[in-house]
Order: sequence, then structure tokens, then C-alpha cells
Amino acid sequence: MEDKEEENGKKVVTALYSALISKDFDEVQRLLAPNVEWWFHGPPNHQHLMLLLTGSSPPNNTSFVFVPQPNIVAFGPIVLVEGYNKEHSISWVHIWTVTEGILTQVREYSNTSVTVARFESQPLSSPAVDTSGSANHRCQNVWKSQLSRHSAPGLVLAL
Repeated sequence: MEDKEEENGKKVVTALYSALISKDFDEVQRLLAPNVEWWFHGPPNHQHLMLLLTGSSPPNNTSFVFVPQPNIVAFGPIVLVEGYNKEHSISWVHIWTVTEGILTQVREYSNTSVTVARFESQPLSSPAVDTSGSANHRCQNVWKSQLSRHSAPGLVLAL
């Protein structure tokens, strides 16, 4: 069962994409922190979200539309969304951080396969053997993008 933070994060992100699709830029501004932190991975000419959100792309420009897949996933304050723009043959993944109902960070990946892994530290089974304070680390894949092409470069992100 989803916790309240994850449910609220997904609602905020869903509201953002609805506002982008309907060109309600007042709502977009309300949902974004004024100093949203931006990370981008992909070809520089694929920074469509940044162009749209910063106003560098004319509001009436309909050449790139972000329609998310329905399988939006959240892990605490982090919300993962992916989509595909058929007209431009671009798959995309956006990873948002939601803080108090506002989007404070976005990591944008274009034509890149993304796997999200959760790293957990576990105490060593025999602390008397190793007194260095080390811990065993376990990695579990918790999400993988589905829309990027097989030839796309892959990244693994750790939570």
C-alpha cells in the first residue's frame, strides 16, 4: 500500500503534466519551485522540458508534447514518469522530487534506459570478526524504464 507522501507526490506530478498538456502555465508555475534544480542526460537538442518550463519554447509551440505513461511510480518524495513522443521518436524519463507539494528537482533522461536501484546497508553477520564498522550492502532494482530502445545507453540510479 502506498504511503501518503507517495500518493501526494504522484498527484502533484500528474497535475503538472495535465497543466503542460492544456498549456496552463499559471498552474505549471504554481507547482514548480522558483529555483527548481535541473539535471539532464541526453542529446542537447532533446532538452524539450527545460525549453518549455523556462519559456524558451514559445507557449503556442505544440511540436513536443509530454504525455506520461499511466504507470507513474513513487518512492517516498521521488516520483518517476516515462513517456514517448512518437512525432520526434524520443523516449523520456523524468524523475521528480516533491517537497511539501512543490516540485523541487527534476532529472530528465532522453533516449536513455534508466534503472533505479535501492541500496541498503546491513550489519555484518559477525561484528566480532570485523571491527572496522563496515557493512554489507545489498542492491535491489526497484524500477526500470520500458520505453527506451534497446540500443539506448543505460544508467543505474541509486536511491
